[in-house]
Amino acid sequence: MNLFSLFAHASPLISGAPAPQITAKNEDGQNVSFGDVYAKGITLVYFYPKAETPGCTKEACSLRDAYADLHGKGLQILGVSRDTPEAQKKFQINQKLPFTLIADTDGKVAEAFHVPMIPVIGVSMRQSFIIKDGKIAWTSLSAQTGGAAQEVQNALDTVQLQQQ
Repeated sequence: MNLFSLFAHASPLISGAPAPQITAKNEDGQNVSFGDVYAKGITLVYFYPKAETPGCTKEACSLRDAYADLHGKGLQILGVSRDTPEAQKKFQINQKLPFTLIADTDGKVAEAFHVPMIPVIGVSMRQSFIIKDGKIAWTSLSAQTGGAAQEVQNALDTVQLQQQ
């Protein structure tokens, strides 16, 4: 059985499911404990196929451009792809991204979140999750590119209303 067939049959994480507690390297090669990040507040974990590609750049820049508003509402952002830490760092610098990028080179983060791989090219599909209080609060199984920030803002508004 290959890795893709494992992902292809995984059920997506749904609202209310425990958020994966995993550790992975960031763009600087340092370990990031997702549980430690969740403990600091509402967190967006978004998966994208490949740094510096057109759709992934649109998605990242949409979130970058709305970062002040999103972060001002307490949202933390972790972007995840199968790229190396060096490629993630270059992407972060080139696009002036103010949030952490995770180098999921072995696919373990995607596997923990049940994010499938795109066959043949071996990259994670574009999906997004908002985590609140250690649980999945929102999922997009076909996340937006240029409209990523608006999609996340709408979801964040819903998640924050639920806590009131």
